[in-house]
Amino acid sequence: MIHGSHYNCFVNQPRKVFIAGHRGLVGRALLKRFEEDKTLEIIVAPRSEVDLSDLESVKQFFDEHRPTDVVLAAARVGGIAANIAHPVSFLTENIAIQTNVMMSAVEVGVRSIMFLGSSCIYPRLAIQPITEDSFMTGPLEPTNESYAVAKIAGIRLAQAIYQEHGIQIHLPMPCNVIGSGDHFDLQISHVASSLVKRFVDAKDQDAASVTLWGSGSARREFILSSDLADAYYFIVHSRDDPSIVNIGSGKDISIRELAEKIAKIVEFTGEIKWDLDKPEGMPRKVLDISRIQSAGWSPKSTLTMGLNLLVQEYKQLSGPLR
Repeated sequence: MIHGSHYNCFVNQPRKVFIAGHRGLVGRALLKRFEEDKTLEIIVAPRSEVDLSDLESVKQFFDEHRPTDVVLAAARVGGIAANIAHPVSFLTENIAIQTNVMMSAVEVGVRSIMFLGSSCIYPRLAIQPITEDSFMTGPLEPTNESYAVAKIAGIRLAQAIYQEHGIQIHLPMPCNVIGSGDHFDLQISHVASSLVKRFVDAKDQDAASVTLWGSGSARREFILSSDLADAYYFIVHSRDDPSIVNIGSGKDISIRELAEKIAKIVEFTGEIKWDLDKPEGMPRKVLDISRIQSAGWSPKSTLTMGLNLLVQEYKQLSGPLR
């Protein structure tokens, strides 16, 4: 869909692209990828310069820097434990960040907004692989409902901005992301990074066993942050459509298989136990990526590459303490 002069937003005109959340797992990959385009002026800001949850701080930042395009990768994120423990924060903080950034972008007249979603927006029992048409067709997964509701609100706000102001909107929906810059705090980490920490530590401590949440039967899909950044860059050059578009590998793996794969990489030979009293989220979550594949993009990296990267990075980060 072509909508006025906003079509093909980064072509043939000077651009100042604000990447919000540039220090996060996805944000740092986006920053690296977009910086390769020397036609773009990239704007970033640490929290000490602008608090994205504070409207006045965000408005002042936008008034000063006047970006032409916004990539919104900033969000409060975490795994199942964090989502269960802090549903209020996951809902209110994310809605505040999204609203403040997007409405400030509207006020300064940006040409495009890319809002990074999440596959958690889809119904818990969606038909697999999940197509974009599954959006808002059923109940959400309860363990991360607050985060999902915030993302859904952001999607609807972005689409309303397109409808009312004609600003180009991009809405990529990624699967689980792994890559350089992930965090390993078990209170807030995602499944892959938390498993890497558990197994590396267990190996170092000669632990006889590792106990993990759930049964291990839940299935998840993963993509490297570098592939994801390539997909986002591809989208801003190839799409002028405010509908959501799935980004992933198109392949899933059970949590049990994932755990065994990581254990093998770190050479942990102890027993893997499962705590069936703990939640494990959606039973399966794998995306149908045919929409973006038909446009010409496909992932290049493998899960094994990503897991090896995570293991190496965690060992480097924790080295002096081990």
